[in-house]
Amino acid sequence: MENKNMQTVMKTLLAAAVLAALHTAPAQAAGEAKNVIFFLGDGMGPATVTASRIYQYGESGKLSMEKLDRTARIKTFSNDAQTTDSAPSMAAYMTGVKMNNEVISMSPDTRAIEPNKDGTGNCGANNGAPVATLLELAKAKGKAIGAVTTTRVTHATPAATYAHVCHRDAESDIIAQAVPGGAGYNAKLGNGLDVLMGGGAKFLLPATQKGGKRSDGRNLLQEFAAKGYPVLQTGSQLAAFDAKYASRVVGIFANDHLDYELDRVKNKLDQPSLAQMTAAAIDVLSKNGNGYVLMVEGGRIDHALHGTNAKRALVDTIAFDDAIKTALAKVDLKNTLVVVTADHDHTMTINGYSKRGNPIHDIARSYADGQPAKDANGAVYTTLVFGNGPNRKPSRVSVDSATATADDYQQETGIRLSSETHGGGDVMLMSGGAGSSGFKGVMDNTKVFGLVKSALGL
Repeated sequence: MENKNMQTVMKTLLAAAVLAALHTAPAQAAGEAKNVIFFLGDGMGPATVTASRIYQYGESGKLSMEKLDRTARIKTFSNDAQTTDSAPSMAAYMTGVKMNNEVISMSPDTRAIEPNKDGTGNCGANNGAPVATLLELAKAKGKAIGAVTTTRVTHATPAATYAHVCHRDAESDIIAQAVPGGAGYNAKLGNGLDVLMGGGAKFLLPATQKGGKRSDGRNLLQEFAAKGYPVLQTGSQLAAFDAKYASRVVGIFANDHLDYELDRVKNKLDQPSLAQMTAAAIDVLSKNGNGYVLMVEGGRIDHALHGTNAKRALVDTIAFDDAIKTALAKVDLKNTLVVVTADHDHTMTINGYSKRGNPIHDIARSYADGQPAKDANGAVYTTLVFGNGPNRKPSRVSVDSATATADDYQQETGIRLSSETHGGGDVMLMSGGAGSSGFKGVMDNTKVFGLVKSALGL
């Protein structure tokens, strides 16, 4: 009897020890990931993801990002606002710190002060301090680092990975922080970014040159070249670029942002797709035996949504998803963490009770009889609408299918504003690969930083 009691006690103690271990075990093994690719769909809220899926694959289809096995819901509020802008939200992912709207990777006490007209900073003394970014931490550990975007490389999202400034519009100062050895260089980047691709040549060129905005006379494209970077300026040049012979590269493919994907394809522009830039970036960064951290932004999703032009937003989201598909085909998820998320939402929503198979960017058609859906006054409306934006008339009139599906159509809005605002709702996060087990539940955007940092063992 005494023996049986002792066995029972031992089993109870063993069970308690196992439970305690489960409760105290880390969410993931530190240093599990050699590489990280952080995909950021700017403004890509849940409704945009759903609408893009239906647009491309139908209601029961799946985007590549949706095939990743870990999901979470992310809170995006900034240090001073319920609804964030891209600067503090991306910076929260990159630094783990909440900051004020318009601030790029600085401490929470930093005040956003508008820069001068030439894009140079006007922050003043004693106005906050830089906070370390994932790319800086990775570089310090010998990893390769890169940023790829469809916006200007000086725009808020890419800037938050490599620069520190009190206002996102100080784009001349932002890009100066990326040029090794130059005035204003961010020494925390070590020998520099290994990959930088996107648009925004105007902030790299002197004002004396056509299209340039720099008032200091510097030509940063030439300075990058002098530091050993191959400098690419067209899609054709990127297509001909052989990563076997380069350990770093800069690609600036437009004077401003790259064109929307719909227009890039329709007009046969000599600009690369986001998937092509992503593939080249991975090829270059993979040459570093210590691994790499790459940020890839589908930045023009946000711009189309600000214009309430749903069709271009959906096409750019599909192009972003194609970049994810390209990356997943190139990497080994046993040693690579892939994270896909957004910095904030927008006010677009999916409206009415349309039948299955109805084009998502078309007028709404009843699931019961397939006839155009009408409002209380008998006017036909579209499936996609926005909470605010420019297309708000004194009284509604019917929208026909040809109008609704046109490339330039701006969806109707509830409140008339010159430009649609961000939305303050939570966004989705999808992840897979090494170190992805901790991405689950409802999380603050600052917590994502800690999970990525831990996965890399930084």
